[in-house]
Amino acid sequence: MTVPVPYNLNSASVANAAKSWLIQRGVQVTDMAELTYFLQKDYYPTLTMEQCIESVNAVIEKREVQNAILTGIQLDMLAEEGKLLPPLQEMIENDEGLYGCDEILALSIVNVYGSIGLTNFGYIDKLKPGILKMLNDKHGEHKHTFLDDIVGAIASAASSRIAHRKQAEKEIDQQAGN
Repeated sequence: MTVPVPYNLNSASVANAAKSWLIQRGVQVTDMAELTYFLQKDYYPTLTMEQCIESVNAVIEKREVQNAILTGIQLDMLAEEGKLLPPLQEMIENDEGLYGCDEILALSIVNVYGSIGLTNFGYIDKLKPGILKMLNDKHGEHKHTFLDDIVGAIASAASSRIAHRKQAEKEIDQQAGN
């Protein structure tokens, strides 16, 4: 009798897939960093794109973020292929306004760096700047019901991460001055 090999998660494979799937769906780290910069530039005038890129990459390295990326993109792809059962197929395919599961999945990302991410997410989700406008366009071949919210959530979490780090830097500077 053959003993089945127990499941063993390959973390590197998960991380690589999440990053690869974002790129395949037309989303670059720099796109999310631009959203992060948009959210934080008025609070931190010396903020650089390099800091935003670093923060986005740190968010994407989190396992729960990778899980949300893979789940959301897969659901979007299944909707494009018409492989979901009705009425879910139609709701995801048409990004039904009262279907909130896409935002709920994104919220698993938003709070990774604290609750400030929630206000950032609501703000950016409403405005749809940068890549979010393209992802929210309903006329293309791709359905991004989940991806637009995931990208906004990553930028919001990255913004929150920056805010926490800038506050810590400020406190260190104040202590050094005393």
